[in-house]
Amino acid sequence: MATKSTHILIVPYPAQGHIIPILDLTHHLLSSGKFHITIVITPKNLSILSPLISLFSSIVTPLIIPFPSTPGIPEGKEDTKDLPPSSFRLMMHAFAKLEDPIRQWFESQSEPPVAIISDMFLGWTHRFATKMGVKRVVFSPSGCMALSVIYSLWKGMPKGDQNGGIVFSDVPNCPKYPWEQLSPLYRSYVEGDADSELIKDGFWADMDSWGLVINSFNELEGVYLDHLMSCFGYNDRVWAVGPLISPNGHEGRGGSSSIEVDKILAWLDMCKDDEVVYVSFGTQALLTRQQMEVIAEGLEMSGVRFIWSVREPVITQQVEGGHSVVPPGFKERVTS
Repeated sequence: MATKSTHILIVPYPAQGHIIPILDLTHHLLSSGKFHITIVITPKNLSILSPLISLFSSIVTPLIIPFPSTPGIPEGKEDTKDLPPSSFRLMMHAFAKLEDPIRQWFESQSEPPVAIISDMFLGWTHRFATKMGVKRVVFSPSGCMALSVIYSLWKGMPKGDQNGGIVFSDVPNCPKYPWEQLSPLYRSYVEGDADSELIKDGFWADMDSWGLVINSFNELEGVYLDHLMSCFGYNDRVWAVGPLISPNGHEGRGGSSSIEVDKILAWLDMCKDDEVVYVSFGTQALLTRQQMEVIAEGLEMSGVRFIWSVREPVITQQVEGGHSVVPPGFKERVTS
């Protein structure tokens, strides 16, 4: 007799560094054969689910919801990779508007989900889960130390200090941070402003949620894993499951095309172990002209083999705010 699977709702945040890891987690859950999973997705991001749907068509279902009209986000843009770094704040507000259509879908189900796993930037889903009478689990693609600092920041709400810096005395081995190096989401907070309060309430809701799944592992960040368990109400409901990648490697993942991945892997196979340096500042970072030049000079002088991941607009065009391109001739010199 077949065992009835457990229905879970997954709500990703539409940024490459967030949605791909949560889909990797989804891949693992589906591979266990114990779950039926519904994934919230907007129309222009539906293609990123194609690998999962082709592998698990009978137990994974996309819940396609039109992207809500949001001031500051151009029509047709539904992922932060197509927007400037400031779009993170806007996207958090846009996705908060999905609560009502998700509720309507939830209430129409004969067998609704028993739990919600949603991204750390979607704290409103905790309030929604509470209304629906189900558990909400936070998913963090960031490591335990980073998340410890983020939560401590929003929990303590320190004021700006341009001289002494901000100290997180509750976080083990934590350095002092200059104000300008703290999260722009936090630094832009204005008490009483509706948009700011939504973001603050979201992080507070994360800390009130039933559990936390984090893309890290105990051997690397055990002290911070313990810190998250003891300081933010999760008790023993913190699961370090990283580093996340689908069981079949890049096959079945979203993001880069398989052609790009295969080309990179083929080149890496020709390199010796511990020979390649990977340089990346995340999918949202836009470096200044000077920063790009210094990094390029350092890589070229080092003579090492490297992969430098650079956001496409930085390579192809001059962008707003004094950001620039990879220095002329650099690519030709290092690949010759």
